[in-house]
Amino acid sequence: MHIGKKIGVFILGFCIPALLAVAYSLNFWFEYSLGQFRQQTLEHEYVGIEQQFTRESRRLLQLARLYVPILQTPGESLLKGWLEGLQSSNISLFHLHQGKVTALADGKTRVSGQIIPPAGLFSTLDKEAFGAVIVNEQPLQLGFYRFDDDEALIVTRLLTPAHLQSLGQADLIHSVALAPLQQQVSPGQHLKLASQIQVPTLIGPVLALQVKQQRDAFERLEWQSLLVVMLLLLGGMLMVAAGYLWLRRGLLKPFDRLMTELKEIDPSARRYTHVSGSGGAEFKVLADRINNLLLRIFQQKERSRITLESIAEAVILTNNKARVIYLNPQAESLLGLRSQQALGRTLDTLLKSDNQLDEELLNFMSSGSRVPEYSKVTLQMQQPRIMERAVSNLCNHKGQVIGVVTVLRDITQEETLKQQLRLKASVDGITGLYNRSAFEERLPGYAEGAETLALCYLDLEQFKLINDNCGHDAGDQMLVMVARAIESCLQGDEMLARLGGDEFGLAIRNRSALEVARFLKQVVRQVCLQILPCGGAHYRVGVSCGVAFHRGPCSAPAELLKDADIACLAAKRKGSSQIHFFDDRNKELANERNAPKWAVRIARAIEDKELLLYFQPIKGLNGCCRRQRLEILLRIRDNSGRILPPAQFIAAAERFKLMPEVDREVIRKAFLWLSEHPQLWPEICISINLSGNSLGSEGMLDYIAEMQGRYGIPSSCVCFEITETSAIQNRTRAMEMLNQLRRLGFAFALDDFGSGFASYGYLRELPVDYVKIDGCFVRHLATNARDYAIVKSIHDVCRVMGIETVAEFVENQEIMDKLLEIGVDYAQGYAIGRPKPLEQFLQWEKRHERRQQGLHLQEEYASLA
Repeated sequence: MHIGKKIGVFILGFCIPALLAVAYSLNFWFEYSLGQFRQQTLEHEYVGIEQQFTRESRRLLQLARLYVPILQTPGESLLKGWLEGLQSSNISLFHLHQGKVTALADGKTRVSGQIIPPAGLFSTLDKEAFGAVIVNEQPLQLGFYRFDDDEALIVTRLLTPAHLQSLGQADLIHSVALAPLQQQVSPGQHLKLASQIQVPTLIGPVLALQVKQQRDAFERLEWQSLLVVMLLLLGGMLMVAAGYLWLRRGLLKPFDRLMTELKEIDPSARRYTHVSGSGGAEFKVLADRINNLLLRIFQQKERSRITLESIAEAVILTNNKARVIYLNPQAESLLGLRSQQALGRTLDTLLKSDNQLDEELLNFMSSGSRVPEYSKVTLQMQQPRIMERAVSNLCNHKGQVIGVVTVLRDITQEETLKQQLRLKASVDGITGLYNRSAFEERLPGYAEGAETLALCYLDLEQFKLINDNCGHDAGDQMLVMVARAIESCLQGDEMLARLGGDEFGLAIRNRSALEVARFLKQVVRQVCLQILPCGGAHYRVGVSCGVAFHRGPCSAPAELLKDADIACLAAKRKGSSQIHFFDDRNKELANERNAPKWAVRIARAIEDKELLLYFQPIKGLNGCCRRQRLEILLRIRDNSGRILPPAQFIAAAERFKLMPEVDREVIRKAFLWLSEHPQLWPEICISINLSGNSLGSEGMLDYIAEMQGRYGIPSSCVCFEITETSAIQNRTRAMEMLNQLRRLGFAFALDDFGSGFASYGYLRELPVDYVKIDGCFVRHLATNARDYAIVKSIHDVCRVMGIETVAEFVENQEIMDKLLEIGVDYAQGYAIGRPKPLEQFLQWEKRHERRQQGLHLQEEYASLA
């Protein structure tokens, strides 16, 4: 509703009814007040009339008392003088003597015209009385005074209408008459009746003054009050009218002028239009704020327009019927027509595409989505273009969809480039085969529906020799030759790829394992036939083949490729150009397969300090060992709670370079255990294994020194073990580290001695205190003369060099007897004691002491016997 109508409704619906209500209330109040005033005035007047009548009646009694002495005084002249003054007031004197009433005039004669009351009226009166009486239908006021038993003086006044009228105010009382009282009136009741005033009555029926009011006595006041109310109402109306005119001039007209200016502003105009602020300070402030808002809107619109005209994308704005209402210059250039020519047309008629653009826009609008939707469309033009389309719903202030903004970006070159890059990304640049990512991407589709699937991992041998001697160009040439050789064996349904470096992948489906093996033998022969002449020499390569064979639908071909990689490692270990099929029943291969999982589990165990330490006792055989020797062994708990030996996870830790961290944790826990049992320091010596990765590992030596300083462990309690293989492979670093630890006072043992080659030569250089003979020579020592000779030779050499020997894998008494015969210093194995948790060492020691005491007693008894 317009503000002018609102003001009119306010005036007609509120102001005028309020004025009428006020006028009515004032009129009601005036009437009430006038009624109260009239009642109070009449009451006061009636009381005055009554009092005046009573005073006059009492005055007649007083005159009677006064005239008695005059009447008794001789001489008529005095009485006559008094009587002449009374006759002018209609007062008459009568003498009652012996039952006869005589009027007094000029002596004792009767005056004509006087009303003589009958003597019988006074027979019942006492000495004196006054009041009103009607004699011969004439109203009289009468005062009676008895001054002797049979003589009294009576004073009367004729109550003429004029005299009765004079009792009240002429402007209030119309007439007063004396008449018998129509009903008994209690004192003060006449004030309510307002027409009868009971007066003292001397003789006869009760008399009352019948008073009639002036009709127009209060009409003037009523008209005056009504006039005041009307004037107030008129004044209020005039004030409302003046207020309306003031509002119309000072508010409505400026407001209408402001609304007209706002209405005339063109939203699509490119010029800024402001509104005036005439009409008052408030309109000036309002106009300033509107102008600021219009300026911001104009600036925002200009920015949007310039942005739309400047961006490289084509922007098309459609209404809620999917018809065009705006094109930016890029859209005009794309469509080849002006914006005015496209208005009202649909996108299907403007953009020749395979998509149903109009239907898609209508569906998108009906969804009410607030999230832009992206898609690709191909425009059928002279040269087909691929466009990236983004559509967004355009909503009004109520959130209702009123149109769609379509943004088209030409991505033809990008898509072409992507296709080229995708082709390059999926093809190996040297051999022209699929690369690893393309091979793994296509593998699930290749395996789908296959009855059998064989994934082959081919790793070239001696390829590094070509790269080192002839350069990488020659190596690339050999890779091309190998790729062509393998392709010559394909029958059309295989998928070949270069997985990286000198590794190839081959997928074969719907063939038996035997057919795959025969096919790979042919591939191996063809690869081995490739000869690369270089620098006067001829180079060949071999190839190791690992195969993972699967029957039935394969849901995880990527895992199958990992199994083939593991089988390839096994093929390498078998020799040159070998073929090996993966078998999950092979524990070694299974451990290789689970190596990544074990690496994660080991890393978590190190972080959470969950590695478990076990011990296995080492027994002295020559009786001269004063310390109990222990080897610290490592265990880990799997997810099911089982305790697993190191064979199942050490390989994974070495493969993923976790062994230095494992060794650090073992050293920390072992030193901590020793610090908790200082009473054992003079009695035991623990052996801690160091892996080949830890030899020369940065910070390892400092870490050992730090742990020794932290826990205060004497060096004599600790012996470090390193394997012969790791010592030989890392000879320089091993020598440096062993010498530095030797300076700290630690002992050293060379583990698995005899399993490597050139052992005696290196033994002379390594500063070791103990040699642990490899268990492969000890396990069959009692039955194999060759093993016996090897163990004896190792012991003899070590004895000459001052090195004590330890035999591993001692599993029975026969082996121990042979070791005693040879003179080996220590024995370790199940015959001595099985591995137990390190926390149980104290309990084991007590049981071991009791058992040893029992053996000594048996020997003494046997000697006595």
